Amino acid sequence: MTVSPLRKLGSSDLEVFPLSLGGNVFGWTADESQSFAVLDAYTAAGGNFLDTADSYSAWVDGNSGGESETVIGKWLAARGNRDDVVIATKVSQHPDFPGLTATNIKAAADASLQRLGTDHIDLYYTHFDKTEVPVEEIIGALDELVKAGKVRAIGASNISAARLAESLAFSDREGLARYVALQPHYNLVSRDTYEGELEALAAREGLAAVPYSALASGFLTGKYRPDTTVDGPRAAAGAGKHLDTERGQKVLAALDDIAEAHRVPVATVALAWLASRPTVAAPIASARTVEQLPALLGMAELVLTEEEAARLTEASA
Repeated sequence: MTVSPLRKLGSSDLEVFPLSLGGNVFGWTADESQSFAVLDAYTAAGGNFLDTADSYSAWVDGNSGGESETVIGKWLAARGNRDDVVIATKVSQHPDFPGLTATNIKAAADASLQRLGTDHIDLYYTHFDKTEVPVEEIIGALDELVKAGKVRAIGASNISAARLAESLAFSDREGLARYVALQPHYNLVSRDTYEGELEALAAREGLAAVPYSALASGFLTGKYRPDTTVDGPRAAAGAGKHLDTERGQKVLAALDDIAEAHRVPVATVALAWLASRPTVAAPIASARTVEQLPALLGMAELVLTEEEAARLTEASA
């Protein structure tokens, strides 16, 4: 396939592929060999933007957190391609490194670096904001990591507009490292989780959005339909909750028509719409197997017409 031009990530010097590969499945539903195969296929197609977190996948029985970073670290060592990829990871949710105190941020970063087998993290997110910690302490610790060369750029995930604005103002006032990216929950059936005050702030301050849950737990792949049985509590809580809503039905109908017109999978269209939204640099999507990747990677080449984008925007309103 033709490699899509890389996108600049906010005000940083990082350039990323328009689809970020989610690492939440590595060491969980994808074992090491499956993960390596997915990573190989993604990078072979021009992908360079890997998203993980220090807590992936601590929720699995027998896991302790850091499994995803460890798999990625082993893959980097085996392929010798560290300089070819942009690695994003996150801090605040690892069972051994909870929260965003300065001491914890720095200790967690060192642990992530060790698991990843690298001397620097390209993009380091605060995973979930902790409002009991002053932004001055959080930004101060992140700035120390940047100055030490352990982190190239910083971002925030799951943060309020007020706390984000406060953080940016402090960085500007003190001349410290400044958030360049924001990772919000955002997709065709969850727009109010980002659009509005948070999106406006990102646009005004030049932050790049890297949305997670881009396919709404699989609902936006078209796999789940009103006449299908949604298996498992995770699927029911994620994709299943959209099946019986009017918006869910309208979105699926619009996706089906546009996907048929372009002869591409439904997921490709959903990701292309998200990637075309103001401030969005690269949606995040995960693949457990190589076979799941083409539907995701296709978004880099699909250009929706103004009418198609508008139809999806209207259907999802």
